[in-house]
Amino acid sequence: MVLFRKRTSFLMTSILLGLMTLPNIGFVMMTNPAKAQTNGIPSPKTPEIQPSELAPYYPASAPPPQVKPLPDERIIEERSIETDYRVSNLLKDFKGNLWVGSWRGLSRIDPKTGKILARVNLPNIAIGALAQDKVGRLWVGTYEGLMRVDPRTNEITAQNLFLPSKRVLSMLIDKRGYLWVGTDSGLALISPDQGLIMTTVKNLPGVSANTLTLDAEGQLWVGTLDGLVRINTTNAYIMKRIDGLPGTTVQTLAISPEGLIWAGMANNLLVIDPKTDKVLRSVTPLRGRNVTAVNFAQDGSVWVGTNNGLLRLNPNTGALLDQVAGLPSSRVLALVPDIGNKLWIGTSEGLAWLMPKMNGAKPHLAFSRAVK
Repeated sequence: MVLFRKRTSFLMTSILLGLMTLPNIGFVMMTNPAKAQTNGIPSPKTPEIQPSELAPYYPASAPPPQVKPLPDERIIEERSIETDYRVSNLLKDFKGNLWVGSWRGLSRIDPKTGKILARVNLPNIAIGALAQDKVGRLWVGTYEGLMRVDPRTNEITAQNLFLPSKRVLSMLIDKRGYLWVGTDSGLALISPDQGLIMTTVKNLPGVSANTLTLDAEGQLWVGTLDGLVRINTTNAYIMKRIDGLPGTTVQTLAISPEGLIWAGMANNLLVIDPKTDKVLRSVTPLRGRNVTAVNFAQDGSVWVGTNNGLLRLNPNTGALLDQVAGLPSSRVLALVPDIGNKLWIGTSEGLAWLMPKMNGAKPHLAFSRAVK
């Protein structure tokens, strides 16, 4: 046993000494850069390591005076992400309150006073659409899925992340009380009670369900990347398709009191007869303009938001009646009239409101960038 241990010890020592003399075996120990090997050729003789070479050397002089270090510009840029004041969705609930869906969160305000009544803590704040079902539950579509919120407790009570796409762009409650959810990859019908998918529209023409509206018969119209599609809300079958429209992509939809479709495009505003599928007219003041929102007020006028301003039109002739000044941004994203005797406007830089006979809109300071 003793002999075996001695032979083993001798063998291990020999192996270690051999490894220390082999070049390029996968790792290099370097103690002195001035005497390091070059070009992969070992020195003919390994120098003896002196204790002084292992210890750091400092000159015998006073340290330089301390100065504040220069800031790390990369870290500053990462930490100074600019707040997004975008207000992309507005919704009037059954109690007359206004829900504000911004890219900083979801809030409920009193439209008469502008006071914030509640804030909802959401896991994702990029809100794409809002809807309220027939029993008062709030549905919030985000860029990460769909959530149901109880407005009494402001708590999330259901979630659905198994949509055609997690990026929700539009939502609507049909006359039966079911929830239609449009995404950038298709359309789904949701049970408001369970929050589960009942069916999806297969092979939606135009792919992306950008905007939704109901006609007088209760059927669903979908604005897509390639025109309009009418969906039977009972069986989710495609009833008709209107394509070949000037501008192609439909960004916003509204139904006039007469039942006509107003379709906002990236370069036009069209009035379409849903019975004949014919374009009745292209609204002259909006030709060449990017139309982002359309809504009809109780007085019969039509409000049109664009990428460069807010307009009020005569619905019969399309003539320009007013152009609104004083918005936080000229890029309008959402419009809701007749709430608290005000028109509410969501823009890329915050929320604003307008009352009759006012010279211009007023920003809501809690949702807009502070004016310096």
